[in-house]
Amino acid sequence: MRNRPSKTDLFKGRHFEQEIIILCVRWYLRYKLSYRDLVEMMAERGLSVAHTTILRWVQRYTPEFDKRWSRFAAQAGTSWRMDKIYVRIRDRWACLYRAVDSSGKTVCFRLSPRRNVASAKAFFRKAVRSQGRSPDTVTLDGYAASHRAVRELQQQGRRANLRELRSSKYLNNLIEQEHRNVKSRLDAMLGLKSFASAATTIRGVELMHRIRKGQFDLRALATQGQTPSEVWAAVLVA
Repeated sequence: MRNRPSKTDLFKGRHFEQEIIILCVRWYLRYKLSYRDLVEMMAERGLSVAHTTILRWVQRYTPEFDKRWSRFAAQAGTSWRMDKIYVRIRDRWACLYRAVDSSGKTVCFRLSPRRNVASAKAFFRKAVRSQGRSPDTVTLDGYAASHRAVRELQQQGRRANLRELRSSKYLNNLIEQEHRNVKSRLDAMLGLKSFASAATTIRGVELMHRIRKGQFDLRALATQGQTPSEVWAAVLVA
């Protein structure tokens, strides 16, 4: 098993304290703040930091933060609602596939440059890997490519546990409402200039959304009653 860098090594060589880096990254991903908003907020604390520095922190640390939190992820249910939203990256649109269970917990997400059968298949496969099991029920929108993708995977024997595939606008209201939280944060961003940086930023936004929904089991860390900063410190050092 590959060893993870310690929390100290993770921030080694940085000119700012690790608590400041963590704070800037999680505030940017969670709230409707620009990089320049954070520059002003840090200036009120007596810290001079460039907006490009915070941008680099977000791109550098978001994947690592997501990996460390994912060790404590709770499994979602087996009734999935799947849908997609569109994200503008520079002058093009990308497709963000998302899935939640019947109680609104995030199952999986995947950013794709295209919306087609191959992209839908890749998303379904990623969702199953992330949960370690196939769903019992999948509810989709009316987009034909998504239905075709699941049917083809079933024919290949890769979704043997799936009992029902359906399309229901009423049932998919749940994920439509779920999209709002993620979409409202992404719509406020003006810095999605490349597919790679957009994928990393979305990964962080989704992480913060899952944390807010309580999708992590932190009982082993005894974090009850602690501040968000203390909880983050406990997760990153574990």
